[in-house]
Amino acid sequence: MSYLWCTIRPVYVDGYCERTGPGLWNEPLNALSNAAFLVAAAVLFVMLARRPSPVPASLWLPPSLIAVVGVCSWTFHMAATSPTAALDSLSILVFILVAMVVLVHWSWRVRWSRAWLAAPAFILATAAINVALFALGGEEASLGGYLPALLALPAFGLAALRPPPAPANPGWRTPARTLLLAGGVFAVSLTLRTLDSPLCNSVPIGTHFLWHCLNAVVLFLVGLAILQSHPTRAEPSPAPQEA
Repeated sequence: MSYLWCTIRPVYVDGYCERTGPGLWNEPLNALSNAAFLVAAAVLFVMLARRPSPVPASLWLPPSLIAVVGVCSWTFHMAATSPTAALDSLSILVFILVAMVVLVHWSWRVRWSRAWLAAPAFILATAAINVALFALGGEEASLGGYLPALLALPAFGLAALRPPPAPANPGWRTPARTLLLAGGVFAVSLTLRTLDSPLCNSVPIGTHFLWHCLNAVVLFLVGLAILQSHPTRAEPSPAPQEA
């Protein structure tokens, strides 16, 4: 029992330049910048609500999870403990996995029974890449564990250039361009996250809050690509139906 308590008890986490000590509101910019995720989620919700045709439940998941990411990240940068850090990381992972499955389903009309396999495939690939990079150069080499996500965005963007079965409209390439743009923004975002510690002496407020702002744009673009992949009218092909 004592071992279990040691593993789950809150431990103070000081991982960012802006934080100078324990306590609430010690990272004001890092905390408040999470509002960008709520804005991104709200815009996607409005876009979904204005759709002329019925919207399946799967399309509401990405913006809902973007809002969850914002709340979990805000909690972490307010409290800065090991449980809130785990919650922050878990929320991002859940968004990535869900968005990937939904994107595979609607972009390539893959049945849900097979589309979900994208999630464990990504987890295994991420584990293999990060283990190899940690062995070679530690956390810095793996870019904080985010390198697989950085590689996945342009990969999905390039894959989306292939036309889906019976594309719903002439703009079927639009999701691919959106994902490629998301990959470019994420590269800048990840660079700013990486520079937070090295630039701490010259930039006392750090650069992590910019990671939040740009990451909100990235998640918005991923959600937008999913919306663009979903037809606005019924398709002539026998696409799998939502439950």
